[in-house]
Amino acid sequence: MRGSGTLRGVNEPAIRLTGLRKSFGALTAVDGVDLSIRPGEVVALLGPNGAGKSTTIDLALGLARPTAGSAELFGAAPRVAIREGRVGAMLQGGALLPTLTVAESVALVAAAHRNPLTVTEALERARCTEIARQRVSKLSGGQLQRARFAVAVVSDPDLLFLDEPTAAMDVEARRTFWRSMREFTEAGRTVVFATHYLDEADEHADRIVMMARGRIVADGTPAEVKAVVSGRRIRATARFAATPESQAALAALPGVRTADRRGDRVTLVSDDSDATLRALLAEHDIHDLHDIEVTVHTMDEAFLALTETRATEGALS
Repeated sequence: MRGSGTLRGVNEPAIRLTGLRKSFGALTAVDGVDLSIRPGEVVALLGPNGAGKSTTIDLALGLARPTAGSAELFGAAPRVAIREGRVGAMLQGGALLPTLTVAESVALVAAAHRNPLTVTEALERARCTEIARQRVSKLSGGQLQRARFAVAVVSDPDLLFLDEPTAAMDVEARRTFWRSMREFTEAGRTVVFATHYLDEADEHADRIVMMARGRIVADGTPAEVKAVVSGRRIRATARFAATPESQAALAALPGVRTADRRGDRVTLVSDDSDATLRALLAEHDIHDLHDIEVTVHTMDEAFLALTETRATEGALS
């Protein structure tokens, strides 16, 4: 197994995208993307359908020619790193021959590389041992994804691209996949994965790059991305009467941006949760409030805030 500390070009970014743009007629799918990813980073690429995630991955791999800009992997053209077996990819459009077994599919790809893993090791890494002898045409959707992962890692790559890797997997299969992925990333490999599952990005990525309408709208750690949605949420069960006056009093508490009450459940969004909570408890007897919770905003809320903001700006011409 190659060690990331001895790799040629280790001081270069694993991925460098500069002014990357891709247009299809009047449609601009990728609109001036600048992105540098260091070796060893695990990066989630997030965005709604049509954000440009898959096109960006295709451009980074050299599978599509950019309208403008450039893409480099380990300081060279993508084809160089791919030819050396340093890049693996699990793409939505990637197909396996239906008449081959899973083991045969992995062996076929292994034969094209200079220093691949053994077929057995690739199957074990992808949790495919029990389906090794099954034909591709007989696999379920989740099993097929695992087989494609085995094919992607058999070259023992330094950099792995995954486009919606857990699509068609149930909850348990997703957990199994991420367990195997952790083994891969713990060896210092670089991973870029596009996903619609915000919890996956929050839990498994060191860094999140969020796209909307072909542009990067956020780039940072999961905590930094969530922090763009300012404030915290205070929830409590209220025993005092729901009247227009009490609603106005909640909205007037210091720091409160929005106040909502449904039945006996009060929800406040505040830019200063400490001040809001002190004032709330000062105005109401402790017996009037219980089950008080103070929470930060979720990745879902950050995602919606960032992508909706970009949508209103009309990034596409």
